[in-house]
Amino acid sequence: MFTMSRLDTRFIRPTDIPTLLRLEARQWDAHQAANADDLRQRVERYPSLCVASFHRRSGEAVSSLFMKPLSREVILQARTWSECAKATPSDKQSESSSTLFGLSLTSIDPRGVQALIKFFWPHALKAGWREIYLASPMPGYAAARQRDPQLTAARYAAQTRFGVPRDHQLRYYRHKGFREIVAVKPHYFQDDRSLDHFALLRGKVPLSTLSPLWRLMPWPVLRSLSSLAGAPA
Repeated sequence: MFTMSRLDTRFIRPTDIPTLLRLEARQWDAHQAANADDLRQRVERYPSLCVASFHRRSGEAVSSLFMKPLSREVILQARTWSECAKATPSDKQSESSSTLFGLSLTSIDPRGVQALIKFFWPHALKAGWREIYLASPMPGYAAARQRDPQLTAARYAAQTRFGVPRDHQLRYYRHKGFREIVAVKPHYFQDDRSLDHFALLRGKVPLSTLSPLWRLMPWPVLRSLSSLAGAPA
């Protein structure tokens, strides 16, 4: 596990793609991982919405987060992750939207995710982003269905233990600030342990309701607030 002081967190550059591909390969199956063209297109289209943490000594990627502007309506109506990934918002929609869709969050260490949040938070406030949607697998669902064949994905997603989701992946995202389950979608993305069911999660950017103030605040002052950043609330 890395300490945050040993991580370099910044916007992603095209030259980072080789190490990001290695990170993808470590965390995702072959049919789930993004390829080089996918990553390059994300960075080229939305350079201010692609961030990663790198180990300072080795330069290897520890965590990455790729986002894109997308309306809440498109996100909620999409039947699959691919529909959101392929959707191209109009320039007008991009300028007026306060909503982001998380294409992927990949990490081999929770401190890397924390570093991403701390880095991106002031940028999100300055740009006026207010909410982020993210699709989560539910890797415990297949096993739960074997025990109870009548268990629906929606009922499984709603199950809690000690006040937090029973599913470990939903619990992980909850601790990162994605506390609201807005939908459970079948056939959303291939994942055998989830039976291809994913939960669509929503996280609110802390203090984003004061967007007009943050837009006017000098960047050095706003950036200094990053030390207060936690997970989206």
